[in-house]
Amino acid sequence: MTTTILRIASRRSQLAMVQTEWVRDQLLLAHPGLEISIEAMATQGDKILDVALAKIGDKGLFTKELEAQMLVNQADIAVHSLKDLPTNLPDGLMLGCVTEREDPADALVVHARHQDKTLASLPAGAVVGTSSLRRLAQLKYHYPHLLFKDVRGNVITRLEKLDSGDYDCLILAAAGLGRLGLSNRIHELIDPNISLHAVGQGALGIECRVADPEVLTLIKMLEHRPTALRCLAERSFLRSLEGGCQVPIGVNSSFENGNLHLTGMVASLDGLRLIRDQASGPESDPESIGIALAEKLRSQGAGEILQEIFANVRPQS
Repeated sequence: MTTTILRIASRRSQLAMVQTEWVRDQLLLAHPGLEISIEAMATQGDKILDVALAKIGDKGLFTKELEAQMLVNQADIAVHSLKDLPTNLPDGLMLGCVTEREDPADALVVHARHQDKTLASLPAGAVVGTSSLRRLAQLKYHYPHLLFKDVRGNVITRLEKLDSGDYDCLILAAAGLGRLGLSNRIHELIDPNISLHAVGQGALGIECRVADPEVLTLIKMLEHRPTALRCLAERSFLRSLEGGCQVPIGVNSSFENGNLHLTGMVASLDGLRLIRDQASGPESDPESIGIALAEKLRSQGAGEILQEIFANVRPQS
């Protein structure tokens, strides 16, 4: 090994730093003598907190600044929540590896006054906080009697807003709460029959330069092959539908009887239309499974739903 110093680009949010420090520690255990520095920075998605995510652009909000550091050789790798990483990467960069996935489920977190409630038993008019159009569309479809309100900020900030009474409940990623040591705040894991999770949710993606095979070799020890296969299928599905992270597209994936099984969903923002289907195939070709599922949903009207969303949710310049 000739590489002795590895520079990691990371968002500076608490969750991002916890994830990046975990990657650093695993690499140090695997490669004694390696020096690692963390270059933490705020991304566009971190800086703009008074506008809904879908209104400020949906691709690269949390990744572009980190990628720029790699492209100008100021960082060697970037650690991302895989659900935030666009499916089309800049020229010269690649998804080097995918870590073992934590629980990808969405989680319900409630205000103290609703400790005796479930998502299904929340009263009409209860205010649900989420910044995800995917969660919004699915929950509107199943629970049209609830009210939905955008919530921004990091996980701790969102929980503070909940506890102060601004919301009756929040929908957050179970994996993020777990990594922050906040699993005790999970009131209910939401059944995938109600809310399919985001593409890549629960996994970390480590991005690197295509022209750095030695760096790729260093980080490959973090790859969890079953997770990577599932996420390749999910990302192929999303890419085929030309959807960014801020569109109502959800997935679930699993291995069944030697095959990779993928379920996908596209919904309208008003929650009135929801198209859901599934596809299976050999794990040796996960991307073809995602493409096949995208074609199934497109044949059922998914394209028209997404076109309508793109026309009505335009990023601000």
